[in-house]
Amino acid sequence: MTQRALDSSGEQTPGPSRPAMIDAGAELDPVHPMEPPPPPHRPDGLTTAEVAERVARGEVNDVPVRSSRSLTEIVRANVFTRFNLIIGVLWVIMLFVAPIQDSLFGFVIVANTGIGIIQEWRAKRTLDSLAVIGEAKPTVRRDGVAAEISTHEIVLGDVIELGPGDKVVVDGVVAEADSLEVDESLLTGEADPVLKRPGDPVMSGSFVVAGGGAFTATKVGREAYAAQLAEEASRFTLVHSELRSGISTILKYVTWMMVPTAIGLIISQLVVKDNNFKDSVARTVGGIVPMIPEGLVLLTSVAFAIGVVRLGRKQCLVQELPAIEGLARVDVVCLDKTGTLTEGGMDVTEVRPLNGSDEAYVKEVLRTFGTSDPRPNASLQAIIDAYPAGGEAAWTVTDAMPFSSARKYSGAAFTEADGTASAWLLGAPDVLLPEGDTTLAEIEQLNEQGLRVLLLARVRGDALDAPGAAAGAAPTALVVLEQRLRPDAGDTLAYFADQNVATKVISGDNAVSVGAVAGKLGLAGAENTLDARRLPTDPDEMATAMEQNAVFGRVTPQQKRDMVAALQSRGHTVAMTGDGVNDVLALKDADIGVSMGSGSEATRAVAQIVLLNNSFATLPSVVAEGRRVIGNITRVATLFLTKTVYSVLLAILVVCTQVEYPFLPRHLTLLSTLTIGVPAFFLALAPNKERAQPHFVRRVMRYAIPSGIIAASATFATYLVARHHYSGEGALEAETSAATLTLFLVSMWVLAIIARPYTWWRIGLVAAMGLGFLIVLVVPWLQDFFALKLVGTTMPWAAVGIAVAAAALLEFVWRWVGRRFGA
Repeated sequence: MTQRALDSSGEQTPGPSRPAMIDAGAELDPVHPMEPPPPPHRPDGLTTAEVAERVARGEVNDVPVRSSRSLTEIVRANVFTRFNLIIGVLWVIMLFVAPIQDSLFGFVIVANTGIGIIQEWRAKRTLDSLAVIGEAKPTVRRDGVAAEISTHEIVLGDVIELGPGDKVVVDGVVAEADSLEVDESLLTGEADPVLKRPGDPVMSGSFVVAGGGAFTATKVGREAYAAQLAEEASRFTLVHSELRSGISTILKYVTWMMVPTAIGLIISQLVVKDNNFKDSVARTVGGIVPMIPEGLVLLTSVAFAIGVVRLGRKQCLVQELPAIEGLARVDVVCLDKTGTLTEGGMDVTEVRPLNGSDEAYVKEVLRTFGTSDPRPNASLQAIIDAYPAGGEAAWTVTDAMPFSSARKYSGAAFTEADGTASAWLLGAPDVLLPEGDTTLAEIEQLNEQGLRVLLLARVRGDALDAPGAAAGAAPTALVVLEQRLRPDAGDTLAYFADQNVATKVISGDNAVSVGAVAGKLGLAGAENTLDARRLPTDPDEMATAMEQNAVFGRVTPQQKRDMVAALQSRGHTVAMTGDGVNDVLALKDADIGVSMGSGSEATRAVAQIVLLNNSFATLPSVVAEGRRVIGNITRVATLFLTKTVYSVLLAILVVCTQVEYPFLPRHLTLLSTLTIGVPAFFLALAPNKERAQPHFVRRVMRYAIPSGIIAASATFATYLVARHHYSGEGALEAETSAATLTLFLVSMWVLAIIARPYTWWRIGLVAAMGLGFLIVLVVPWLQDFFALKLVGTTMPWAAVGIAVAAAALLEFVWRWVGRRFGA
């Protein structure tokens, strides 16, 4: 479930548009809420009988994991549209006044709507099934046993355990706390973690950054603070994207043009012209229907939906549908090293005692240190694997300080076998050692090999949290860790480089070590490393540093957020990947947040895309899918809107010249099917690797408007020439056939231009559409069905000649527009 926030002052946090959060004001303060006294703590949790009673009373966390549209909502959204209403009314009229072939456009709309419903239903099923796989499963105590359950199974009074990276899924009161630090920035905008003690409230939407504990659920379901936000933010939606908003803008302008033009056409055909009433109605409808780009919205929805299904097959959960489009527009990708370029696990390759320390003693310290944290991070887990606890361990842990991304170290205090008390810190050497320490040179050599180095230091005294404890720590040993590189990471970095997408590696580790890892994977500019502690705080200077360097080390969670904002301030579209709790703030503020499926609950909650297979190599597929959608919809939108432009212009010309409208609905149904409907469907789903460009509306209309004007002018010119050429009975049908031939040939040329660059199947597609029209012209019963019969040779060849001239003009205009207005 994706969560977006307003900060405590009510201003939106940096990044793209997000659903608004509940105002963290006086009425509902997430930090100091007005709560009744906390419930008594029950360490064993509820009993099975008590859980059943609460479920029966409805005291259950009934907020759905995701709120994708139901089948009813999908049908309603696809059927009850403004244009379907207009076409439906016209269809009913035509069924009463004209032959069935003039009502074919209605059956096409029914088929299109059915396709849209089926594809969106498939996408919904894919999303929902993937959401279950990626769902957060909190650990809940019941009957004295801790077990993972689904979020919606939590009931009022449940005791829920917490550890680093866990998301608080319902409101509650802390019952147990072991150095528990909770980040409430998604609710309040305050970046500093809050130390929680027993009796303190915790709010849904916050997450644990350090320590552990447990809390008792006091509000569940829609009563929880962030429940309505989570429900709204995870909705299956096709909005909030440039593509969708651009199409909405186009449709708004189309409606404005269509209404007065249609009224004028109706008056012209039914009042001014004294013709057969039914024929006038049919030609009026024939003029109105093609003004509506009814298939454009359908194909956009289908393209998005099929994209979701395709990515779903690759275990990629798209939590916000426009993320497919957004990632295609990204020009900077910020990567967290651990879990993205490297696999989660690490191996201890060496322990180097310092200052004459005894190696056996150091190993015993490390062995006991491993038992101090019930939820170890990857580094501590590697130490546990190398020096497992066991046997007759005489050392005991008396205090522990969990690892924090902000301070870059963890701590533990022991009582040794002889009763001696000692306290230790384990973390980043360049944080624990003073600048200029001779040991740092030795560490630098290890970092240059891509190895990760931790420093074990003894604290003077036994107070881990004493002021200046880290500064006074005595270096005891270096722990050298080897990171496991992801085998597919190098190819993925090469893909982004080939696509001109800048890659920035942002890590909490030593910058030189991170640069060495990136260099092994072939990252361009990996030698340009920068320690984030030297990063300027001024946003503009930070943006410059970000653009000049590729690798950043010792980055704090807040700095990651600032770095994303700095890049965005320079007009970059930024994607952020990560899997740790230290990535949450940056993921939330990036234009596109990408989380690994094995990442913390908090990262999965704020990311728009979750890679459930934990494979960084899936990202190129997401980028390619987005480019396919954007590039192809831009192509087909030009087809649809060319038809709208020439239809409106033809109607205006008919009204101004007071002549019969040249076409019946059957003619334009045939033309739309062969030059737009069928080819647009194939073009919308074809591979397309063009880089996404901004300004969708301008890019489409700059070609659609001149193309529509040329098509309408050529068609009407043929019609006027034919009116002078033919006379007597059957003249109108002959005039219509000549005009139809010109309009088809010009429309085919527009299709031929849009289908470029040619491949064998694109050439085959254009040729098949031309062959289809030829068959209609030569098969007698199809001639009668579509009322298309070319009379004589002079006028048909004149129609072809006019179409050829229009095609030449189209080529010139498209090339001129491309040079004049850019790609």
